Amino acid sequence: MIPEQPPKIVTREDDGWIRAYVMAAGSFGALEPAAVFRPRAGDEAVASAVRSDLERVVYTTRNAVVCLTRDGDLVWESAFEPHSDVPHGHRPDCVLSLDGRTVWVYRPDAMALRGGGDQWVVYDADSGAVLARRELETAGHGAGHHVHPVDGSVYLGIGEGQDGSVILRGVPGADGEVRFVTYPSWDRCLIGLAPGGRQFMTVDHGQEDVAFHDHPSGDVLFTLPVGAFGYDPEDTCVEWSGGYLTPDTAVVTLGGEREDEEEWFRHYLIDVHTGTVSGEFAVEARHPYEVEPLGDGSWLTGGPDGPPVRRSRAPLPSAPAGPAG
Repeated sequence: MIPEQPPKIVTREDDGWIRAYVMAAGSFGALEPAAVFRPRAGDEAVASAVRSDLERVVYTTRNAVVCLTRDGDLVWESAFEPHSDVPHGHRPDCVLSLDGRTVWVYRPDAMALRGGGDQWVVYDADSGAVLARRELETAGHGAGHHVHPVDGSVYLGIGEGQDGSVILRGVPGADGEVRFVTYPSWDRCLIGLAPGGRQFMTVDHGQEDVAFHDHPSGDVLFTLPVGAFGYDPEDTCVEWSGGYLTPDTAVVTLGGEREDEEEWFRHYLIDVHTGTVSGEFAVEARHPYEVEPLGDGSWLTGGPDGPPVRRSRAPLPSAPAGPAG
């Protein structure tokens, strides 16, 4: 049984503003922001997270992490030292913990040419005090955080470009200490966590297969290569996208290039209990990375030139269930 969670909040950095969208029951179609935040003058937010009460935002720039109130007042700031003048190729990421008490920040310091390796830093969400810091042996361009919905541990998938991808997990202890775990594979890209938290999904860095892993061990439960979907691996790949549509079903995206050099992509549903392909997932999208499954039977796509659009295959059930047939 999955503990009841508050509605998911999705943020978008757009035209100098940070817009927060609440995935509330019954909210479908083009979404209206529940809260809007303005970063400080001169700040370009590259990632953001909004507190569940919508009263505070935390965002990263290429040189700092900043916390503001909804009125724009500064709560705290932590600069990444030394200041980097490298304009591209490094995107710090941030996420709020499950209980909202801590902020987890990935710093791609190697690509920012700060004179050291990357860092993963945990801050007190109210004061900005550093609670934990992990020096990493990575040189990532960016990363994605995923918060476990039950135990509150935090996954981090770091992309190192052609050098591969690294998956780590931070485990807060009862004593306030954080234990950091690095998974042994350096060639798996983290896509998402199952809504119940029992497993997670990765795609091979070389895009040859998708795999599903046990949480927290990381042991592989099953793997599906390109051929399992009926395609030739010579001209088809698994995209680094998709995720969990429901606790029972995942979305996997395949793509390639036709003889006329026109690119194509298709989405498929996977039964995560049996490890079988359930069929094609017909969904309107402009590119293979537009569909964002939310884990409750709904998903987001980007509007033509506006807010995210939330859709569902059928009315959402009151308890977790598989997708409608």
